[in-house]
Amino acid sequence: MKRIVHVVGTGTIGEPLISLLTDFRDKFGVDEVTFHKRTPLASDKARIQHLMGRGAKLVTEPESVAAFESMGQEVSFEAREALERATVVIDCTPAGNENKKSLYSRASGPQGFLAQGSEFGFGKPYARGINEEALDAEDDRFIQIVSCNTHNITTLVKTMTDDGEDGYCLDRATFVCMRRANDITQVDSFLPAPSVGKHGDEEFGTHHARDAFHLFETLDERLDLFSSAVKINTQYMHSIWFQLVLNRDTSVEEIVERLRANHRVAVTDKSNANLIFSFGRDHGYYGRILSQTVVVVPSLTVRRKREVVGFCFTPQDGNSLVSSVAAALWRMNPDWEDVGRRLDPIRRWLFQEI
Repeated sequence: MKRIVHVVGTGTIGEPLISLLTDFRDKFGVDEVTFHKRTPLASDKARIQHLMGRGAKLVTEPESVAAFESMGQEVSFEAREALERATVVIDCTPAGNENKKSLYSRASGPQGFLAQGSEFGFGKPYARGINEEALDAEDDRFIQIVSCNTHNITTLVKTMTDDGEDGYCLDRATFVCMRRANDITQVDSFLPAPSVGKHGDEEFGTHHARDAFHLFETLDERLDLFSSAVKINTQYMHSIWFQLVLNRDTSVEEIVERLRANHRVAVTDKSNANLIFSFGRDHGYYGRILSQTVVVVPSLTVRRKREVVGFCFTPQDGNSLVSSVAAALWRMNPDWEDVGRRLDPIRRWLFQEI
């Protein structure tokens, strides 16, 4: 039986995900990659043609077939057929929960469905390297790949406070997510000045800590997490200020040692987001750093022996791309050791130092 991954959406996450899946199709054990593009636009013609040139097959609604073909782009399948023949569906749109209700819950063909960051409640939350053991092949047909900032937060918490059999040495943690205004591929929603967000959740502040809490809850850990958010007038990267209060003494040396020991964490002496972004543009995959977080080592300090404070940068959608591929491969073959082997070719972009 063919292993087919179907990607819905060609935006900030969808486009590089399609490329990643096609470029490493053989290594991943994927036979075919299809992608759903709803609207035929002349401005998108070149990039859609590029994805098709990599081997991905175009899917659209019946009423859009003629318009795509008039631009010289062959439509391989109509939307419903592509959905039913897929092994795994990865929804990269802001309508994951809506699509689950109207389409995915009724589809019998796919073994699994994944949705991205903002789609809280779509399924069990997942981030690579955090809660693999919580996923159940029988029960978890729907999986939420948490947001890039939630990847960052959960990685910081696990790396710096997981004491193994002794549990997490975390008393509480606070995060300020300083978000870029929009992606460099987007022309809307740029800001003239910093814009602070509301604390819409009295327990967690913003969705970043809420999603991180629920991800750790899949491991039977109920951690005290709180986050705030502010959008900044930049297109470079998200950055996070963090304060982790431990229930035991620690030191900067121990924290740095823990960070360096995690191959999914990048450390840096650079304190400017543009330099990190530029490194990703020059050395990353599709300009993306696939590490979970980039921690600024000179910013780290330990206050009163138990408060770890510092800054880090979030590699945008790079971290969620890895989690998306990992979860898709796991849904096709629920063996994490096999997934790890198949991901080996992309480890070169999980930088440990920038």
